[in-house]
Amino acid sequence: MLRLMTTDSRLLLSGNEAVACAAYDAGVMLGTGYPGTPSTEILEHFSYLGGKAQWAPNEKVALEVAIGAAFGGGRAIATMKHVGLNVAADPFFSVAYISVTGALIIVSADDPGMASSQNEQDNRHYAKAAGIPLLEPADSQEAYDLTAKAIEISERWHIPVLLRLTTRVCHSKSIILRKSLPQPPSAPFFQRDIKGRVMIPSNARGGHRKLRDRLNAIAAWNENSGLNIHIPGDPSLGIIASGIACMHAREAAPKASFLKIKMAYPLPVETIRSFVNQVKRALVIEEGDPWLVEAIRAAGIAVEGKAEMYRFGELNVSRVQRIINQDASPEPVPPAGKLPQFCPSCPHRAVFETLRDLNCIVAGDIGCYTLGALPPFEALDSFVCMGASIGTGLGLRHVLPAEQAQKVVSVIGDSTFMHSGITGLVEMVYNPPATGHVVLILDNGTTAMTGLQEHPGTGRTLDHKPTGKIIPEDLAKVLGIQRVHVTDPTADRDAFRQLLSESLASRQLVLIIARRPCLLAAKLIRKQGRDPHSSSAPKKP
Repeated sequence: MLRLMTTDSRLLLSGNEAVACAAYDAGVMLGTGYPGTPSTEILEHFSYLGGKAQWAPNEKVALEVAIGAAFGGGRAIATMKHVGLNVAADPFFSVAYISVTGALIIVSADDPGMASSQNEQDNRHYAKAAGIPLLEPADSQEAYDLTAKAIEISERWHIPVLLRLTTRVCHSKSIILRKSLPQPPSAPFFQRDIKGRVMIPSNARGGHRKLRDRLNAIAAWNENSGLNIHIPGDPSLGIIASGIACMHAREAAPKASFLKIKMAYPLPVETIRSFVNQVKRALVIEEGDPWLVEAIRAAGIAVEGKAEMYRFGELNVSRVQRIINQDASPEPVPPAGKLPQFCPSCPHRAVFETLRDLNCIVAGDIGCYTLGALPPFEALDSFVCMGASIGTGLGLRHVLPAEQAQKVVSVIGDSTFMHSGITGLVEMVYNPPATGHVVLILDNGTTAMTGLQEHPGTGRTLDHKPTGKIIPEDLAKVLGIQRVHVTDPTADRDAFRQLLSESLASRQLVLIIARRPCLLAAKLIRKQGRDPHSSSAPKKP
């Protein structure tokens, strides 16, 4: 059964929007994820089109919800940025052993060059490590087509599929041709399969063998799948590439022969071998780690890779030309850009001025407030990953001499606290340092850094409808934290300074919630006809 298009079939879309459009056109029943640049717009556009989309507290929960939907026979998609897959890795590895009934697509949006991330990890490694097929689009049309192909593969072999995008593909726009895509073969229905889905060791051993059998079958299929395109050209130079790197390479060397890889795992080894045998020089062009070149060489195929210096940052046409020419001379240093700053009236300003003036040791977290590390504040001493501020701060408290330990503060935002800070608060209660500890939640009522998305603490869903609201001060009191304070540092800086000083000197466990709405979010909320301090539904026009 095909879903017939009722709107324009040709659209100008970003890669993120194209993934969402394909998911909608293919009848995906549930999209779930956690906002993180460069992946955020996928679920927002899926919701805009009319799909059921929801933000989860974090990526692990999002993937688990999607797994449950697939167990019930529904098509599901879980979206996240590359570091989000670290959070979701536990269910990601296990579900590879399990047969899913409905299609299960995991979208990883990688960030070469770290435009908005703390690392530039290459998530192609995850595909091989977990044993999950990997598709890599190079533009918006391929993002649309490969989302549909991922659904087909997932349902044919009852296996999850990893769709890997990168920042340039996520955010660049190009024309796509929208199509009538096959709909789910049957309505959702739960069929019990204890041996196939309960991953106790005796079942998991068989699950692993089944996974390898599936991968072998997919590898054989991939040789003639039509996904990997041979573009004839000058045989003196043959370029093997996947994703956005192929686009750069084709512009850098338009006369070369090309093998464009769309399914990078399992690799079409014989297709690659045949291509290499037809060219004089075989060169692999890829962003990030030498993942593709190493996999090809492991199959006994001699190919040339890039110099180590090109492992870092995004590729572009000029960098690819340098790789082709084996130019390893120092690259031009890009001009220094302007450092990002807090908005002029951001409520975080007063907090970091106070932390700086009190000479606190600040364990930080990810969000707008990470800018507290920059001048004129320079009041953030560490940032590791989402939710790490509380655990890192506790570790410092446990080992530092008392005079330094009592200066340690953990700073975390409201959305990040919901994502992975709650367990840190549990750790604080369970293993309290001798000097106590102070946790500061900067509650601006939104997920500001990624575009003002909702989270469990706002009382609103992805599409801004009212829902249950998690109140951090109530949660802290239930956990047994005696000293819980809610304050507005911007309204009374002196009172906030005094509260923080007293809390640091108390040698007790203290939670301070600095609550003041983000000005950008408040403006958006009012535009939607809502009170920025409540979880009420929008007013109807």
